[in-house]
Amino acid sequence: MTERCAWVVTKEPLYKEYHDNEWGIPVYDDQLLFEMLCLEGAQAGLSWWTILQKRENYRQAFDYFEAEKIAQYTEEKLEALREDTGIVRNKLKIQSVVTNAKAFLKIQQEYGSFSNYIWGFVDNKPIINHWKTIKEVPVSNEISDYMSKRLKKDGFKFVGGTICYSYMQAVGMINDHTLDCFCHPSHSKVNK
Repeated sequence: MTERCAWVVTKEPLYKEYHDNEWGIPVYDDQLLFEMLCLEGAQAGLSWWTILQKRENYRQAFDYFEAEKIAQYTEEKLEALREDTGIVRNKLKIQSVVTNAKAFLKIQQEYGSFSNYIWGFVDNKPIINHWKTIKEVPVSNEISDYMSKRLKKDGFKFVGGTICYSYMQAVGMINDHTLDCFCHPSHSKVNK
């Protein structure tokens, strides 16, 4: 039987697929990095499973996270989003996607890409942790707290330290697969 991280407590294929093929794998694509930042913000106060089930709806509702389009959203578009049952209809969370799109575009201009900016927080190299159990995994750390402060200073919303840590896990800046999980790098053929 394949061992997975203890948080994958479901037989749902979507959840296992996310854990096995996305969580902890480094992402450098700006659009996907932006999507994940928005989805992590939407998760605040909710479970990741709730957001993961709505992910495709989010992609359609928010123009597949094309920041240039989102930055131009009108009040009518925002109103339509607040009526969309396929996403979390929290007014502040919806508005934050537009705010974050504008901040994201500024960062791209300043740093050449959002990837350059965000990966700079970990010196452009994933942090590989070696946790034995899920209980050891923190909800934030010094890097996520610093990232949170910087993102807020740069105009982003819904980017607290815990959200930033979850984001870092999701986009592979931090690999927090537990040692018993088949996705931990120590189990890769390259390392044997």
